[in-house]
Amino acid sequence: MKAVTWHGKRDVRVDTVPDPIIKDPTDVIVKITSSGICGSDLHLYEVLGPFLDEGDILGHEPMGVVEEVGAEVTGLSAGDRVVVPFNVSCGTCFMCGEGLHSQCETTQVRDQGMGATLFGYTKLYGSMPGGQAEFLRVPFGNTLPIKVPHGPADDRFVYLSDVLPTAWQAVEYAGVKEGGSLVVLGLGPIGAMAARIARHRGAEKVIGVDLVPERLARAKADGIEALDLRRHGKKLADHIRDLTGGRGPDAVIDAVGMEAHGAPVGKFAQQVTGLLPDAVAEKLMRTAGVDRLGALHLAIDVVRRGGTISLAGVYGGMADPMPLLTMFDKQIQLRMGQANVKRWVDDILPLLVDDDPLGVDGFATHRVPLSEAPQAYEMFQKKQDNAIKVLLQP
Repeated sequence: MKAVTWHGKRDVRVDTVPDPIIKDPTDVIVKITSSGICGSDLHLYEVLGPFLDEGDILGHEPMGVVEEVGAEVTGLSAGDRVVVPFNVSCGTCFMCGEGLHSQCETTQVRDQGMGATLFGYTKLYGSMPGGQAEFLRVPFGNTLPIKVPHGPADDRFVYLSDVLPTAWQAVEYAGVKEGGSLVVLGLGPIGAMAARIARHRGAEKVIGVDLVPERLARAKADGIEALDLRRHGKKLADHIRDLTGGRGPDAVIDAVGMEAHGAPVGKFAQQVTGLLPDAVAEKLMRTAGVDRLGALHLAIDVVRRGGTISLAGVYGGMADPMPLLTMFDKQIQLRMGQANVKRWVDDILPLLVDDDPLGVDGFATHRVPLSEAPQAYEMFQKKQDNAIKVLLQP
């Protein structure tokens, strides 16, 4: 089969690799029909090379049609249409029972000290082959895949793999009450969808911040009050407070993470890891403060006293300075973590089967053949051609 594989920094290729096979009796093989490129994939494209091996198959936002089922699979049959969550979770352990599928005890990557295995996302998360491919082996066939109806285009359901549950959890963790106020930092796919979800769930004032013109224009079209970071600069926090009664918003979602702009020291540290032997680079990525914390520090500054910060953007460093005195004094609540995809499916799926209140049908800006994945990665990373969300289609 054809699959998108990692070969080095900014070097992804479409290679011919062996087809996946049934290994356990509860496995299913899914023929992929759509698979998104996630902002997190750009971390692999750019800075997380020390945790990848050449030829690793990328991608964690797939959906498709069941091609084959293992002998003990009773919940699915060949021909069923499914979305595959990005966390590999068993659905039956203590953590899954608590709704913490990203911490699944069956697939925790204990030798790395990490949570549940993820599809297509480095040895830190289990080196599980990803879904930017023609076929994908999916374990836990009775509990992991999300069965969806045939009929609507893939766009209606594919975001159940990551974007929708990640954004939903970000809003849930933000705890904004009906009529409340929310600032979303970063209007990429997760931030943009979180803003839509917050509006749908009753937030009265939703303010989005970014510096990419196309993202800002899209947010404005969604009815979000979009602020251009370049225009407001160091006065941004004061402007946000002016828009929220002088006290700041009830909650802030940081949907930026380590993709933040304007932090040259952190960016340099990230780039340095690409010049080091893997063993040394791994240690630096684990222990050095390489994250670029501008967005998180802004969130701490602008959120009202007693408010909540919800971290949806991915952070990778482990020695970053945090203004704990300010956080303690302001009595800030902080929630974060990988999305627990299966936890939120029952809340989200009803919004997809009839109308389209979250605008998923038109959410993708680009749909390209799998064969053009290298060009699509470059376009997305460089934010060319108004690329905000890219779907690969085998």
